[in-house]
Amino acid sequence: MTQFGYTAMGEQTPARQLITDLVAAEAVGFDFSVMSDHYFPWLEEQGHSPNAWAVLGAAAQATERLPLMTFVTCPMFRYHPAVVAQQAATVGVLSGGRFTLGLGAGENLNEHITGPAGRLRGSGTSAWRKPSRSSGSSSPASTSATRTGTSR
Repeated sequence: MTQFGYTAMGEQTPARQLITDLVAAEAVGFDFSVMSDHYFPWLEEQGHSPNAWAVLGAAAQATERLPLMTFVTCPMFRYHPAVVAQQAATVGVLSGGRFTLGLGAGENLNEHITGPAGRLRGSGTSAWRKPSRSSGSSSPASTSATRTGTSR
């Protein structure tokens, strides 16, 4: 069955408007939503990009049923993987389990802010692409954002 989602583009829309838009998307029946996670807007005229995780937390409280997801969060250059896991778990709890974590290698415009990414892009993805395992278990940890596993 076809589903229709709403894309909340933080690099194009002020934070408060994103929340208003997500509430409206839920009201008109969108099946899910995704949130861009960019540090910079694509064009200087677009102003600034709000912190995607703060917006997701607010959206989790302002909506009741709309599934929330990061479009692409890069757990290598801008965020440490442990920070991403904590952010995802927090939004998962705040949303009552309606959150899905979308991961990717990012792109240079938005990931270089903590240092040069350049030729390293994608080289560290294998560590976070492997399924996490629950402590003492050979089965993958829950994929729910409200529960995390550990890799050793």
